[in-house]
Amino acid sequence: MRLTPGSDPPVIASARMYAWSPSLAAAWRRLLEWLSRRAMGALDVMDQAVPTPLDELWRRDDMGCVFMCGYPWALAERRPELLAAPVPSLPRYGGRAVYFTDFVVRADSPYKTLEDTFGGSIAYSTDHSHSGYNAPRYHLLRYRTPERSRLYGRVLGPYIRQRPVLEAVINGEADVAPVDGYALELLGRHDSGLAARIRVIESTEAAPSPPLVASAGVDRRTRDRLTETLLAAHQSGEMVSTLEELLLARFVPVQASEFRLFLAWKQAAEEAGYPKLA
Repeated sequence: MRLTPGSDPPVIASARMYAWSPSLAAAWRRLLEWLSRRAMGALDVMDQAVPTPLDELWRRDDMGCVFMCGYPWALAERRPELLAAPVPSLPRYGGRAVYFTDFVVRADSPYKTLEDTFGGSIAYSTDHSHSGYNAPRYHLLRYRTPERSRLYGRVLGPYIRQRPVLEAVINGEADVAPVDGYALELLGRHDSGLAARIRVIESTEAAPSPPLVASAGVDRRTRDRLTETLLAAHQSGEMVSTLEELLLARFVPVQASEFRLFLAWKQAAEEAGYPKLA
């Protein structure tokens, strides 16, 4: 089936992955609706409040422009087409299309370092998440020794989404949890009260940003229009305030080779005898 904007069924657009608050959902909707207008096609922007599981969303064959974690993209046998990648505007990203995983604890907890949490409990979202599982598993390799192959007394999850993981830390269910650093910074902008209740104690190395993707059945001309429009978003006066709200500098082209990093980190953990968080 060849899908184009305006076809029946329509192709969808979604930033469900980063719509962690009502104001964030509204900002992403403005961006995606602008993209639909400028790309000369009617994308069906999904209601970000609808609790569609991300792995279910990423299996759809009618994605027109959807944020997808790079780890499941790299693992997929039939990969969606890459459109563009976001470049966060904050200094730690260095003008690159990258993100980090942040290990968070309660703001009032006694923990000062990640090692302080060892022996306690760690929560995670899902094992096919890079920021929620693959990146922290690789990062934790450096702390394992023959005498200390298990770092945590309890591993809690899957919580499926990352916001419930944050709440598990805040509510005292877990001592520490890995979360998407860009999402956490968005939350600091849009829900500062919640963000103030947690504290980052360590971060992983940078990894390629989650890309915007389209299903393989979406025709090439449509994908090219969407990519061209995304790459020019930072030049549009209409989008200045929206990009500021989303802590975005611009979108850039993205290549499949960039996501080999995810598989390399997975392989390193497995070869070290650490296939699961423990």
